Amino acid sequence: MKLAAVASSATYFQNQDCFCLFDSHISWFDKNLSDGGKTSLVFVKKEEYREIEVSCLRTVGAMKVAPLFLLTCLLGLLVQSPCLLAQKATACEVKGRTADCTHLSLKEVPPDLPADITGLDVSHNMLPALPRPSLARYPQLVRLDASFNDIKGLDPDMCLALPLLRHLVLHRNEVHLLTEKDVLHCANLTHLDLSSNRLKLLGEPFRPLQRLTRLDVSASGLTSARLGSAPQLWSLKTLSLSGNAIKTIKSNDLSYLSNSSIQTLILSSLPLKTLEPGCFQQIRGLRDLVMDSSPLSPQLIVKLSEELSGTRIASLSLRNIKLVSLTNTTFKGLQDTNLTSLDLSSNSMVSLHNSPFQWLGTLERLCLNENHLKHLTSSSFTGLGNLRVMNLTRALVKSHKSPYPIIDDFSFGPLARLETLLMDYTAFQGITADLFSGLESLGHLSLSWSSVGLQTVSGKTFASLSRSPLRTLDLTGADISRLEPGAFSDLGNLTKLLLGSNFISQTLTGRSSGGLASLEELNLYRNRKISLSPLSFVSVPSLRTLILGLALAQNQDFDPSPFQQLRNLSTLDLSNNNIANVMEGLLAGLENLRVLRLQHNNLQRVWKSANPGGPVSFLQGLRSLETLDLDSNGLDEIPVTGLSGLSQLRELGLAGNVLDHLRDSIFDDLDSLRVLRMQRNLITSVPRGVFQPAFRNLSVLRLERNPFDCTCESILWFVNWLNATNASVPQRGSEYICNTPQAYFNKSVDRFNPLSCKDMVPFFALYVANCILVLIFMTTALISHFQGWRIKFHWNVLVNRTLGFAEPDLGEARFEYDAYLIYAPGDSKWVERHLLP
Repeated sequence: MKLAAVASSATYFQNQDCFCLFDSHISWFDKNLSDGGKTSLVFVKKEEYREIEVSCLRTVGAMKVAPLFLLTCLLGLLVQSPCLLAQKATACEVKGRTADCTHLSLKEVPPDLPADITGLDVSHNMLPALPRPSLARYPQLVRLDASFNDIKGLDPDMCLALPLLRHLVLHRNEVHLLTEKDVLHCANLTHLDLSSNRLKLLGEPFRPLQRLTRLDVSASGLTSARLGSAPQLWSLKTLSLSGNAIKTIKSNDLSYLSNSSIQTLILSSLPLKTLEPGCFQQIRGLRDLVMDSSPLSPQLIVKLSEELSGTRIASLSLRNIKLVSLTNTTFKGLQDTNLTSLDLSSNSMVSLHNSPFQWLGTLERLCLNENHLKHLTSSSFTGLGNLRVMNLTRALVKSHKSPYPIIDDFSFGPLARLETLLMDYTAFQGITADLFSGLESLGHLSLSWSSVGLQTVSGKTFASLSRSPLRTLDLTGADISRLEPGAFSDLGNLTKLLLGSNFISQTLTGRSSGGLASLEELNLYRNRKISLSPLSFVSVPSLRTLILGLALAQNQDFDPSPFQQLRNLSTLDLSNNNIANVMEGLLAGLENLRVLRLQHNNLQRVWKSANPGGPVSFLQGLRSLETLDLDSNGLDEIPVTGLSGLSQLRELGLAGNVLDHLRDSIFDDLDSLRVLRMQRNLITSVPRGVFQPAFRNLSVLRLERNPFDCTCESILWFVNWLNATNASVPQRGSEYICNTPQAYFNKSVDRFNPLSCKDMVPFFALYVANCILVLIFMTTALISHFQGWRIKFHWNVLVNRTLGFAEPDLGEARFEYDAYLIYAPGDSKWVERHLLP
């Protein structure tokens, strides 16, 4: 297949109907090339096309190609798959009452859509305008998306044709001059998006929009936050001015919102230099202020805090504003507010000096993630007595040249009401005896993927949390190698313990989990060298979820079962452990087990008929089981009783095995089955007797990538079921491929013609008739040979009686002889010797 390079100019796409297609670069193309309607790229995911005919090839030298685009296309060719050429879509797609007309290189609104549509998406086209005559055909439109076009202005009469219009999106166009006349008749609009245009406002363009609740004029070249002079936009709740060239917010810039209901103001990515006194006093009802990615000097942050004083501000986001440190004056102006949420993440912040949060007594949520804090002291969080959630993810990090950050004892002491503490991906010198002292309300602590020197967890490690009602402890990826006896004995309220992705290498005897009588979930995923014993879980009888995937040492006999005390267990994961031997009583007594995962083990011998002692029925008694995963176990047969009794099973995974011939009754008890996965096996036929019980209530079937035998005997019932079912069958058209016979080789099962099997019906009837005739002929011949004389005799009697013949009435007559004997001369000797005497 030749590779056709595709130009990025509008002229090329206007005249051609080919495009380059591969799914991993769709978002890149959309972001970098579809700008302002100047390109008309069409991107369609590959799975939407079953067969693509290449009908348009062009050489690279014959066109002007964007170098980066061509390079990306070539990378797609070399790395994952060739660039596919397909014919560009030429018609809108209508679903329900919504029409999708994107990426069609349209220069006008399509005139042939249903008149009752309520949603129309004509984005990523080449529309120069939205004239009233074109839209008058669709008077019931509620939402209109015309982003990524060449629209240079609004038709003043557009809304006269669309009296029900509520949402209008004009993102990434060329709208320039905007006057009150342009939207005079759009009083019913509630959402207006004019972002990424080059707006110039004349007069009071937004005054007619008194029902507008959301207005987005971000990245539109505005130099002032003043969108009007007189009070207007009474219903407005969200206003976005992000990405404009606003350097100063003057005291009267927001006066037009003085009578509005505004709650959220977005001022992200602004080159702010000055905040004039009283600039936010016109919107004292403001609750959410977002100033992300706006480089603010320390003095400007202090000024911002002062200007917000006395407002109803509840949430303040200052992400990525290059805030290096905090002092005791940074947020002093917020002491007269009821601020409950503060986001200071992604600021490369290094230090917290002199109790910077002492003024924020009402704060409930604090985000400090993605910073570079070096030292936390007992005064760092002073004043945060009402804090409920604190995020320190990646807030303390160690570089190659810097030492480990330090957290002093009692640093979290002021946080008496803190309920959630997130310290994922942090690095500090270690957990000291009083590190967490004072967290008397803590319920969730996460230290996942943190470098804190937790190689060995002892009873002293978390002793500082003994007074905390801790219920969840996340130690995933914390470099733990050993759990000492009583390691969590001070955490008696713990219900969830996550220890996955560590290096734990020991035998669990039950002593390390002592004191965890309330534990409901234990995750030991990906440890690899854990050995179990009969008493491994004796201290956690209330356990409901146990994850041991990729955690167990090899060659464990599980005898007696380590799970025998876990009567309440509902989820058990033993996947990826190379388990080869399973005793019949491994899961005995787990009557409440609902999820069992055994994928990626080595259980092929357990269910083989040739197994010494016969197949092991280790699933017996699991009456509540709803999910069973046996993928990739090398199974080549399923015994008759292997799945018996699983009447509540809803999901069964048998993918990636070597199953071929299945017995008729193996699925008979699976009345509740909804999801069946058997892809990548060796199944050649799908007979009714085997699969009908499993398919009866099925909603999802995964049976692709099997070598199907596409003959009437093997596949006819399955094809008829596919054509009639409402169940989801993913990749049905591309991955259900016939292997035999030669006529259907490498073709989709969908191409199998059931009508070809109906021609056999008369031949089958003739075969049955011939068999019956042959049997009748043979029976008649045998009877005639051995009993023919008797039949003739009775036939003569019947005939004579029917004709009225009868024996003569001799009366008193006398005869000389009683009988006359007539015989052939050759029989004379026999008559004289045997008969006459």
